[in-house]
Amino acid sequence: MKSLLCYHNNEKKVKMERVVRKLTKNLGEPYSSRIGIDLESKKESEIFKWFLASLFFGKRISENIAMNTYRVFTSKNIYTPDRILKAGWEYLVELLDEGSYTRYDFSTATKLLELTADLKETYGTLTNLHNQAKNSKDLELKLQEFKGIGPTTTNIFLRELRVIWPKADPEPCSFVRGVAKNLNIDLETYNRHTKTFVRLECALLRLWKTYCRKNRCNECGFDAECKATNKK
Repeated sequence: MKSLLCYHNNEKKVKMERVVRKLTKNLGEPYSSRIGIDLESKKESEIFKWFLASLFFGKRISENIAMNTYRVFTSKNIYTPDRILKAGWEYLVELLDEGSYTRYDFSTATKLLELTADLKETYGTLTNLHNQAKNSKDLELKLQEFKGIGPTTTNIFLRELRVIWPKADPEPCSFVRGVAKNLNIDLETYNRHTKTFVRLECALLRLWKTYCRKNRCNECGFDAECKATNKK
């Protein structure tokens, strides 16, 4: 009986790992990598770029618009705190509009100026902010002390920093956990501070955004493994 149970557990683990490999290969490219940010360099400049992009992703706006807006900013060399502050409100609005971020252009321009000024005055750099945090929860709280930074933006920013910052360890969002459950993936069996987990989290989120929430279950390529699809 014990050997039979071990067999089923091993079989389940093999199936899970097979699905994870497929996910990470097909959908696991980190959002930061997709827009040309090199977080693995651990440079403050690259971390701030991802912070800037996370602010764009954090609003209820399409992924493509967020990425396009970030690319507009970098094409104009506006991707450091000093350059954002020097650009001024009107020019920031212009860049946001060029990226089609028109729905939140005024408020986002104001937020960018306030955030960068507060960051420089309080911590100097994002790396210093991380170093001064006591633990992962304190890190999240410190980020959310900035006006306009909520749990969603904090999660977006920190989840791809898991292998860069030791204290970056946000809880996977409900969408990620939901898709993982439907695919019989036990997230608790994985070390969060690995590239594999970062790619897995990105893949699950991308699967939800592209297919699950749009009821495109027969197009995702994982319908055979998905409990939600099989229930229909």
